Amino acid sequence: MTTAPVMLGEIKRVVTLTVDGREVRVPEGSTILQAMKAEGTPEQADTPTLCWAPNLTPINACRVCVVEVEGSRVLVPSCARTVEDGMQVRTDSEKVRHSRRMVLELLASSVDMSQAGADVARWMQDYGVDADRYGPPAPPAAAGERDRRHAGHHHAPDGSHAETVAQPVKVDNDLYVRDYSRCILCYKCVKACGTDAQFTFAISAAGRGFDARIATEFDAELPDSACVYCGNCIGVCPTGALKSVREHELREADDWHPEEETVTTTICSFCGVGCNLELHVQQGSIVNVTSPADHSVTHGHLCVKGRFGFQHVQNL
Repeated sequence: MTTAPVMLGEIKRVVTLTVDGREVRVPEGSTILQAMKAEGTPEQADTPTLCWAPNLTPINACRVCVVEVEGSRVLVPSCARTVEDGMQVRTDSEKVRHSRRMVLELLASSVDMSQAGADVARWMQDYGVDADRYGPPAPPAAAGERDRRHAGHHHAPDGSHAETVAQPVKVDNDLYVRDYSRCILCYKCVKACGTDAQFTFAISAAGRGFDARIATEFDAELPDSACVYCGNCIGVCPTGALKSVREHELREADDWHPEEETVTTTICSFCGVGCNLELHVQQGSIVNVTSPADHSVTHGHLCVKGRFGFQHVQNL
């Protein structure tokens, strides 16, 4: 009688570290953030993150997840720093809290964070964020003005206003809008469009310093770029800078009701791959489609048909 081989997967050594005085054991190669989410307390698992996502490689852009590691000269990003045997980690020291508060304050002073989600609003409250102390926001840029700036040659601020990235919403297609007044340059959309999901490379970061922005190749209009409208950039955006046209229109009409939203999981019927879809429904109408980040087929990513091809369901 023959038996099938037992697939054990990769065997990893277990390392032991101390997080806020509590011993934690996790597989070698885990990050500090993974250790806190898997074996930490609820407070440690709730470490703030903006540029991290479970279905993307660590980006190290926002630095809001920093922690103290004994022996390290500076605070380290918990989303990317791998654990070491005997590591001593502090996640809630005054140094950590001050750094997280400053990051959130600087972001909130220059970016519209009002659609960043309930977790972000709660973190801002918990860390005592006061973006108003930087002064009133500067006037918004005209349409296309930030795209035309010569990087690094902006005017010197006079201190009377908080410089912002405010600008008109870009609506140039029927599927999604780009509201870069909400963009924190977390680079998640760039990673999803590139090596982490789609391999289209339609967008990237352009400019330097405060003039940095997300742009298409040669600054082309989105319909003229390499974009295939998969919408994976929308799926990972943490602040509402990228959203479906449907959601944008409902918000503009003051008809957006997230408190009434229900989510139903189904399987996409467009092809035989077997992608799981999460249908977000408000007032009897589908408003968005996502996919679970832990789904073995999609890993949270979809194609244009799966994410946007739902209107026929509602055609009566």
